[in-house]
Amino acid sequence: MKRLLLLCALAAALSACKREPEPAAPVVTPGAPAPAVGDATTVAPADVKLEDVSESTSDYIIGISYQVPAEQYPGLAAELKKYADAARNDLIEAAKARNQPGGATSAPYDLSLSFTELMHTPDVVAVAADGSSYTGGAHGAPLIARFVWLPKQNRMLTAQQLIPAPSGWTAISDYVREQLHAALSQRVDADDLPPEERAEVVKNASKMIDDGTQPDPSDFALFEPIAAPDGRLAGLRFVFAPYQVGPYSDGTQTVEVPVDVLLPHLAPEYRPLFAAAPAAPADAPVASPPAPTR
Repeated sequence: MKRLLLLCALAAALSACKREPEPAAPVVTPGAPAPAVGDATTVAPADVKLEDVSESTSDYIIGISYQVPAEQYPGLAAELKKYADAARNDLIEAAKARNQPGGATSAPYDLSLSFTELMHTPDVVAVAADGSSYTGGAHGAPLIARFVWLPKQNRMLTAQQLIPAPSGWTAISDYVREQLHAALSQRVDADDLPPEERAEVVKNASKMIDDGTQPDPSDFALFEPIAAPDGRLAGLRFVFAPYQVGPYSDGTQTVEVPVDVLLPHLAPEYRPLFAAAPAAPADAPVASPPAPTR
C-alpha cells in the first residue's frame, strides 16, 4: 500500500509538469541545477582546467571529481566545467538563502558530483555526470547528465541531431516503452501483491512510463553509446532519471536500443559511426557475389 500511495502521488505530480525542449547540451534531472548552454560548435579556450573541488563550511559540503582525461578536448572540458560550476553555484545560493530570516537552519547542504569516461575513440568521446544535490527534504535531487563529444567535428552530439525525423522518435519511444513495461511487470510480480493492488500499481507506473517517453527528443536527451567489437557503436543506452519513468525508489533506469532499431532513423552523416552502417560512402561500388562453382 505504501508503494501504491507513492506511485499515485508521483504520477499526479508528474502529469502537472512539462519538460523544456531539448537544449544543445546534456540536460539535468528534475529539481537539479540547469547549467547555461552555449553554441555546441563553440571552441572553448585551451586553458580550461578540470580540477577536483573539495569544500566544507558550516553551511555546505561540496565534492566534485573529474575522473576523465577530457582536457585534450577544450570544448568538452568547458561543458563539463560549466555543468559542475552551475551545480556548485546553485547549492551555495540555496545555502545562503536558508540563512535569511525564515529560512531553514538544519544540517549542512551538500553536493556530490563525479564525471567518468564511458567511451574514448577517435570518433566518439562519452562522459557521464552522476551525483546528487541536497538542499533539504527527504533526499537529495539527483544530478544526471550525459555528454557525447565528436572530436573530429569538435562539437557535442545531441539526440535531436542524431534522430532528426519525428517518425524515428516514434519508433524509439515504442521500443523503449515495451522494455520499460516488461521490466515493470517483472518488478510488480516479484512484490506478489493482491490482484486489485497490483492492477492499480501497474496503472500508475505505466502512466509514468508513457508520460516520460513521449516520441520527442527531449525525453531521450540523456544517452550513452554502446561499443561494438570493431570500435564503432552497437546501439545507444537511453538514461532516465528518477521520477521520469518511475518513482524515486526505482532509481535511474536505462534501456538499450540496438543498432537495427536506430539505423533506419539516423541522420545520414552519423550512420558511419554505427557498426551496422557501411563505412564507405553510399555511392561506393558494391562487390558482386562470387560466381557459383560447379
